[in-house]
Amino acid sequence: MPKFTFRGRTEEELEKMSLEEFIKIVPARQRRSLKRGFTEMQKKLLQDIKREPRKFHRTRCRDMIIVPQMLGAVLGVHNGKDYVKLEIKPEMLGHRLGEFVLTRKEVKHSAPGFGATKSSKYVPLK
Repeated sequence: MPKFTFRGRTEEELEKMSLEEFIKIVPARQRRSLKRGFTEMQKKLLQDIKREPRKFHRTRCRDMIIVPQMLGAVLGVHNGKDYVKLEIKPEMLGHRLGEFVLTRKEVKHSAPGFGATKSSKYVPLK
């Protein structure tokens, strides 16, 4: 199985890389966001991850860009209702946390509801 690389860098090289070096290799949209700096909540989350990387960290920072310091961490990302468990893998680098935790469920329709009219209750038999 081929080893993972991100823009020509191996996983080990990425973990040793500083944030400034990582900013240079991400796409322009993420680079612009990272150059502006982290919010207070994002800084606190990064500090918590550095302190205890294997602990389950809950966060609402869906807009945070995944950086190499977060690799291997287990996060609970808020989806609007509850926290969804998310393990950070190397393939996620440069993406935002919210991209991996969906806020909407798939719609599953069944029979018509309580206030349905007679015509909407009709279900043809095949």
